[in-house]
Amino acid sequence: MRADPVRQRRGPFVRLAVLVIFALAVFGAPAGAFAADAPVRSSHVMIAAAHPAAAEAGARILSAGGDAIDAAIAAQMVLGLVEPQSSGIGGGGFLLYYDTAQETVESYDGRETAPAAAAEPLFLAADGTPRPWPEAAVGGLPVGVPGVVRMLERAHRAHGRTPWAHLFEPAAALAERGFAITPRLAHMIEKNADLARFPDARAYFFHPDGSPKRAGETLVNPAYAETMRAIAREGADALHEGRIAAEIVATVQGDPVNPGALALADLAGYRARVRLAVCGDYRRHRVCSMGPPSSGGVTLLQILGLLERFDLAALTPGSVEAVHLISEASRLAFADRNRYLADTDFVPVPVAGLLDPDYLRRRSALIDPDRAIGEAAPGAPPGSDSLARADAASPELASTSHLSVVDSRGNAVSFTTSVERAFGSRLMAAGFILNNQLTDFSFAPTSEHGPVANRVQPGKRPRSSMTPTLIFDEDGSLFATLGSPGGPRIIGFVAQSAIALLDWSLDAQAALSLPRHVNRNGATELEAGTALEEIAPALEALGHEIRIRPLVSGLHAIRRAEGMLEGGADPRREGIALGH
Repeated sequence: MRADPVRQRRGPFVRLAVLVIFALAVFGAPAGAFAADAPVRSSHVMIAAAHPAAAEAGARILSAGGDAIDAAIAAQMVLGLVEPQSSGIGGGGFLLYYDTAQETVESYDGRETAPAAAAEPLFLAADGTPRPWPEAAVGGLPVGVPGVVRMLERAHRAHGRTPWAHLFEPAAALAERGFAITPRLAHMIEKNADLARFPDARAYFFHPDGSPKRAGETLVNPAYAETMRAIAREGADALHEGRIAAEIVATVQGDPVNPGALALADLAGYRARVRLAVCGDYRRHRVCSMGPPSSGGVTLLQILGLLERFDLAALTPGSVEAVHLISEASRLAFADRNRYLADTDFVPVPVAGLLDPDYLRRRSALIDPDRAIGEAAPGAPPGSDSLARADAASPELASTSHLSVVDSRGNAVSFTTSVERAFGSRLMAAGFILNNQLTDFSFAPTSEHGPVANRVQPGKRPRSSMTPTLIFDEDGSLFATLGSPGGPRIIGFVAQSAIALLDWSLDAQAALSLPRHVNRNGATELEAGTALEEIAPALEALGHEIRIRPLVSGLHAIRRAEGMLEGGADPRREGIALGH
């Protein structure tokens, strides 16, 4: 897609409470303490990320004239250190890049791949039934070939302005001097006590007596610092070949709990891909996101397309009417997602048919403003006639991170990154957590209806829900960059926030602070402890099955409004926005 150039805006450098932020990063603070009632505003550049130290690392790169991709790399390396439960170089990710000079959106795929020795029965027990998820998700078996560093290297070669080696020093220095455990990290360590079964994780996250380390205690990680400097010197080859690769393979294959088949050849052969972004019109805006192997972009665009005929602007955010319509559109989109979406390098996916305006109009006609559909059946989009396949069900958990960046030239990044569940496979190598992303495949490769599109295959990338998103005005100018963690709920979080920005004209922070509701073609989930609990009876009267539960999104967004950049960070987590 093409968009009009974004004008450079120059102004005096304004330091946004950096000393306070660093104090909070060092000594810890309650979850949500970094959120503000109003968005952070800047005339020049902006970054929003899930930890103050990561945002500051990116902000320093931007203030020195670095590109948005430079800032994203520096921030991600710090996130892998201070937020190891969510993302890191042992995982993967998807990144959208807007190049204002070329007026293009590029879509980078750093999703993990299945090892060459993986096969369809990977997660089946001896009797042919799927293994229990807790049993399959730990140790070496679920570790996919990590791809995030290769992806970032490819994006940096195309767009970077700051020397590659400089981008790893903030994380290396912080790893050497140590950082304070935040309340969220401390909570995740305590909640995931089975980490202590794995020697490296036990030594890092627990005291010698087996008690979990607490908020405010200092973690020092010299192995991570050494890894950072190796990647700075040698590029992604340092991770995919040589000593670090050998350590990864030995850790995976030698795991006594659940050994895996990841081999040196898998690491050496990994390739990050540049793919076409999926884009669609909504109201007077153009929305672009990630296509397969992520289901996020297609499902997001379906939700928006299904809602196009409804006047959401006339509805109140969080009202019965708004929640009902968004939930009904989401259940229809998720029915299609579960049937059709997977890695297009291995299975045909009717992306154009799923986003066909006539198809979406026909599907939208199924939405009754006065009654819930119940569980929706998948549709038959154009191009799906020959696709006999079964619905996929994979557990896909929520430990992920997202960051958004806009640089001084108007280039923008939306980057979602993950190790799958909290602390991934529980295994550590060279100072970082290894993913368990292979559990995002369907455990059962077939059913009575046929093969499952998202079944395990050697070299295949598991389906994801990561939804990094860029939005453009009707004149083609960048309007917003946003995304979230949250497993399959990511799609609903991003869709709700896009509607808040586009239909309800909320600012970046207000959009992210709204109470959350999600429907994945089942129960309508309402965020516990919010005003949405009050509308549960009315939704039940419309036929919704209601579940009230915590919905911990981790949205980060930047919006352009009135000649300024607005940055927002989800108040449910510890992130911040920084600009100058």
